[in-house]
Amino acid sequence: MKKKFLCGAAVMAMTASMLFGCAGDSAEETTAAGKETSAEAGAEKETEAKEDAEKKETEAASGEKVKVTLLVTGSFGDKAFNDSAQAGMKKIESDMGDQVEVEMIEMGSDKTKFEGSMLDAAESDADIIITGLWDMKEITEQVAPQYPDKKFIIFDTDVDYTLGDLSNVYSMSYKQNEGAFLAGVLAASVTSSDMEFANEDAVIGFVGAKDTAAVINDSAVGYIEGAQFVNPDIKVLVSYVGSYVDSATAKELALTQYSSGADCVFVAAGPASVGVIEAGAESQKYVIGVDSDQALAYEGKDEANYIISSAIKGVGDSLFSSIERAQAGELPYGEHETLGLAEGAVGLADNEIYNTVVPEDVRTAVDGAKEKLLAGEVTVDTAYGMDEETLKGIINGAQ
Repeated sequence: MKKKFLCGAAVMAMTASMLFGCAGDSAEETTAAGKETSAEAGAEKETEAKEDAEKKETEAASGEKVKVTLLVTGSFGDKAFNDSAQAGMKKIESDMGDQVEVEMIEMGSDKTKFEGSMLDAAESDADIIITGLWDMKEITEQVAPQYPDKKFIIFDTDVDYTLGDLSNVYSMSYKQNEGAFLAGVLAASVTSSDMEFANEDAVIGFVGAKDTAAVINDSAVGYIEGAQFVNPDIKVLVSYVGSYVDSATAKELALTQYSSGADCVFVAAGPASVGVIEAGAESQKYVIGVDSDQALAYEGKDEANYIISSAIKGVGDSLFSSIERAQAGELPYGEHETLGLAEGAVGLADNEIYNTVVPEDVRTAVDGAKEKLLAGEVTVDTAYGMDEETLKGIINGAQ
């Protein structure tokens, strides 16, 4: 019995040893296989990651363009604001065409259709929607929150960021009072010069679009203060068209001012400005244009000889800069910025007519005023936030 037990135990021990041996060999093979599989998996993942990175790089290089849509009130060909905006969009298309697709839409003059046009643009495949002027302020405030995945840029006005979530809206306006100040310095210097169409009276004029628009009154205030900077006793005739598009009324107002002794009239009336330019040519008196270099729009025509300069708002340049900043992720959506002389956003047109028709001493006076503004030695009041009594005092006091 005992022997049988010992023999059985020995057999069991030998069997166990064989089993353990087999198990050890199997474990080693499994571990080796595991290491090999793990290495292959790692290499495969590395290859996949590399291919994925290359794919993303290729997609980024040939990705879809950002679509930018411009909506303008009125139409192009206004020889002022809209044409400047159009020039900016064309520059975007030319310089950033590999990244940006451009669309430009004329909304016409029917204000009842403005909101519909904005909604159509928001419903389209546009990524960034640009519009401008105070007519579009409330519409932007209402539409933008409904489309948080879209970006909106509005120029020449601001929006009320307390009304709701307007974190997708960037607004910018211009210090037109600074550009108008230089226009006032120019006009006051011209009227006391020996230029061909200047008379002996220290009288100049201003024709604005609407007396209810702060942007227009801001130009009036700057113009008057610039003129008074040169001659405190100068007389500035001020008239309002009551519209941005009524060029016939603008012309009549300018003709009246010219016949009342003004030999230089500054116009800030948008598309209606063409009426004042026509009046200047007919009266053979000087005109200072607005928004864009209006002399260029009349190049080769008789009217150009009377447009001695223009108070420019760099709308086109500011739109280009905005899209450039947007592409770089640097445009401060949800904020408003005011751009002026220091930013190169406003100023006077420095063209061939200005340099040949306007005497050097007059141009020197304008340059001196510009340097003082930039240095902070001279400040210009603004109509924004100004109470009506003060505004009327400035305007009426100059007439």
